[in-house]
Amino acid sequence: MSDADGKSTGSSVEGEVNIVHVTLIAAAAAMGGFLFGYDSAVINGAVDAIQHRFGVGPATLGFTVAAALLGSAVGAATAGWLADRLGRIRVMQIAGLLFAVSAVGSALPFSVWDLTFWRVLGGVAIGMASVIAPTYIAEVSPAAFRGRLAALQQLAIVLGIAMSQLVNYAVAQGAGGSAQNEIGPLEAWQWMLGIEVLPALLYIGLSLTIPESPRFLVRVGRTPQARRILEEVEGGDRAHVDRRIEEIHEALGTERRPRLRDLTGRFGLLPIVWIGMAISAFQQLVGINVIFYYSSSLWQSVGVAESDSLLLSLFTSVVNIVGTVIAITLVDRIGRKPLLLVGSAGMAVALGLTAYAFSNAVVVGEEASLSFGWGVLALVSASSFVLFFALSWGVVVWVLLGEMFPLRIRAAAMAVATATQWITNWLITVTFPSLRDWNLSGTYVVYSLFALLSFFFVWRFVRETRGKTLEEMQG
Repeated sequence: MSDADGKSTGSSVEGEVNIVHVTLIAAAAAMGGFLFGYDSAVINGAVDAIQHRFGVGPATLGFTVAAALLGSAVGAATAGWLADRLGRIRVMQIAGLLFAVSAVGSALPFSVWDLTFWRVLGGVAIGMASVIAPTYIAEVSPAAFRGRLAALQQLAIVLGIAMSQLVNYAVAQGAGGSAQNEIGPLEAWQWMLGIEVLPALLYIGLSLTIPESPRFLVRVGRTPQARRILEEVEGGDRAHVDRRIEEIHEALGTERRPRLRDLTGRFGLLPIVWIGMAISAFQQLVGINVIFYYSSSLWQSVGVAESDSLLLSLFTSVVNIVGTVIAITLVDRIGRKPLLLVGSAGMAVALGLTAYAFSNAVVVGEEASLSFGWGVLALVSASSFVLFFALSWGVVVWVLLGEMFPLRIRAAAMAVATATQWITNWLITVTFPSLRDWNLSGTYVVYSLFALLSFFFVWRFVRETRGKTLEEMQG
């Protein structure tokens, strides 16, 4: 774009053509988020069938469902190290291969324990994807659009969750309404887990079509290639691109690769790393993944039929998509911090109402049920919780983790923060079946208290990052 005198304006640096191009690149990278969401949530439709097939109790069931999260912590902790040595694209391809192998293994288990192993392997892929996609997208995105482009990761995650619930529902219906019924040589739940091999292969294919991160290329001395990519994604004249290369060099500080020791400070870790770990933990402590891992089993526990519970899980995923789209439209307009505060307040109220609704369940023997009125309140409040999470913490945490750390330590700090997220996710997921059997309403009260605490943490410690370049955030 030019002004009346024919001089180039700032919009030429981040013009529409470049944004279309970088959006396509970011969308391809976000396919890892789709697999992240799909692999995480597909187990939801298979929980009761797995328990019936292998005859396990709630503790073993919780461990099997949560096993992927242990792998996710390992994948997240190693992804940054691998990305700084092999490159961002190569790590995407490794993750895609692990997704594919895990899908096949999970569909053909001999026992609950080798199913658990395949879940762990898929979790490693999830952890890698959870680190590499936001890191890569942040590194190829112009600053003015980085929030919306980084939010594509969360949009892909929720689309993956929704697709997994749609596949679960369709497969169960094809099997006569139950995941325990057979379709050909396999039970329905095995098809649910195995179908993931198709998007995994697509992810590998897409990773072959996108460029390497310019910041990684500068780090390893491939500056001419980094310059070409910056010209493609940011536009501008040669002087602008040269300035961007200089900024990246200065922000890197040294040419050595970051190590975990670079994250240490007076209080064990640098304050910014503690903050990143805390927001990662709070994202999971509110219990969001209980909804996505156990919602079918949860609704069945209060008297909803299996086919209807799968349909409710699909509805919840649609609400999740709606909230994510809202967040994408707002994250670069009103900022990261306001969205987090609104989300924390809304989640605390919604979770409290959900707990109150479940406290009114009528238990007869081992069967529980909700009256119509309390059932409606439970559905509305649980859906509101998902909506508030999706329009705030679901998107904003991934945006912040991709941009809040100084460039010199970004990959290592991102790995630590994301590993914290997965470990917390594991703790919440593995304990839920036992907590549900103990006191379902009390469990949701605990999640509500964590949502309330997250509000005050954000208010006190989280800094706004909207509109800043990655190189400006040095502490």
